[in-house]
Amino acid sequence: MIREPDTLMKPTALRALVAAALAIAMEFGQAAPTSQRHPNVLFIAIDDLNDWVGCLGGHPQARTPNIDRLAARGTLFLNAHVQAPLCNPSRASLLTGLRPSTTGIYGLAPGIRDVAATKDCVTLPQYFAAHGYFTATFGKVFHDGSIPARLRANEFNVWGIAPPMPLPEQKFVHTPRDIAAMDWGVFPADDREQADWKIADAAIAQLKSRPKNKPFFIAAGFRLPHVPCFASQKWFDLFPPESEIILPPVKEHDRDDVPEFSWYLHWKLPEPRLSWLKQANQWRPLVRAYLASTTFMDSQVGRVLDALKGIDAAENTVIVLWSDNGWHLGEKGMTGKTTLWERSTHVPLVFAGPGVTKAAKCRQPAELLDIYPTLVELCGLPTKDGLEGHSLVPQLKNSKAKRPWPALTTHNVGNHSVRSERWRYIRYADGSEELYDLRADPNEWTNLARDSKHGKVIREHARWLPQVNTSPVPGSASRILVQENGVWLWEGKPIKPEEKEE
Repeated sequence: MIREPDTLMKPTALRALVAAALAIAMEFGQAAPTSQRHPNVLFIAIDDLNDWVGCLGGHPQARTPNIDRLAARGTLFLNAHVQAPLCNPSRASLLTGLRPSTTGIYGLAPGIRDVAATKDCVTLPQYFAAHGYFTATFGKVFHDGSIPARLRANEFNVWGIAPPMPLPEQKFVHTPRDIAAMDWGVFPADDREQADWKIADAAIAQLKSRPKNKPFFIAAGFRLPHVPCFASQKWFDLFPPESEIILPPVKEHDRDDVPEFSWYLHWKLPEPRLSWLKQANQWRPLVRAYLASTTFMDSQVGRVLDALKGIDAAENTVIVLWSDNGWHLGEKGMTGKTTLWERSTHVPLVFAGPGVTKAAKCRQPAELLDIYPTLVELCGLPTKDGLEGHSLVPQLKNSKAKRPWPALTTHNVGNHSVRSERWRYIRYADGSEELYDLRADPNEWTNLARDSKHGKVIREHARWLPQVNTSPVPGSASRILVQENGVWLWEGKPIKPEEKEE
């Protein structure tokens, strides 16, 4: 268990002695107590939220007033991307500061403490605890079940509730793979039954009862708009009827110029394909439910932000809000995530608070991997060695400051996307490629990889591909793609082209 260091601030007569001790500790690389002059951290995680956020403009009917007001008092990254388009590897990467291609964590299992590369690593909350912060988590921050109960006290000083989604007695929508989570509709009647309401309640209670003698790192992980996309009637009523819901732009036969291998990254999923949504007349209902559940979740973000202001801590708290991956709602013929395209990798990322420029928007590529070193620098902690991300502090001071690094996304071994300010380059494990000019083609409808005139662009982006491609770690499960004896296996079963679901 991490021991909470003693509080730093002492009477004036002892400050010189404490400063000397701090200098000695930092000289020898030891964790030192942290002064109350260091800002607090409010760490807000969201599950499966793409760029359908008001301030990002991803959908014209999106309503997220609380995320929008947070962005208005801080810096919004317009070009932020995940390291993996799936919950567990995305969160594992962010919290350890290591890429999936480095650790070999690609699936929904195993958790970081069962993997050799991450078993003993110091996670983001651990680093803050070791430097004098009180740390607490509520909801889904680490992937559900990825940290065994016996080890949770090692990750946060307080490991609070993480309630599951409420479920109706009977499903509203019967999808091809009819699991309970794959559902959407008006439910429950009382918002207080929602997991996100309970998570907000717990985070608010902790903010009010926080230790007063040290800075805090409090994490709140909201579940919506991850399926099941449920919200009470009043949230649905904020949107037009289904007939007036604007569907995302989709091009017929969009994947005709896309490598066949792209299907292997999402060969069999519980999320239905667009073809089924159309056949079942469920496309508009799903889009409306996603929008409504997002707005309800946003209201809970607002409750936590209001509570922070209510305890007079807003001015001395760094707030970071992010989502673990995006979500398709028909684009490229599918719903869900696990792709290397914009809809799956592009997520909201907002910083606000001390050291952050207000009402700023940054178009430079950013990665969730950058959150760890950014928070360390913003909070004045010693630099953490071994992190693979890069601090965003230069962009938080000047949103136009250039970054030499693109954003990399990986899904299963050897499959990578490189996203720069203008381009997306994809290389799959079989060597096939895609290239999109996001400036001219924001929907990624035209694959330019076969056009020889773009050879230089491809080479410039390919040089950023990870040089290390670790095989899936032992115990890898769910959404795992591997090749054995020349045969590609999806979740342990051979991929047969005649079984492709379109």
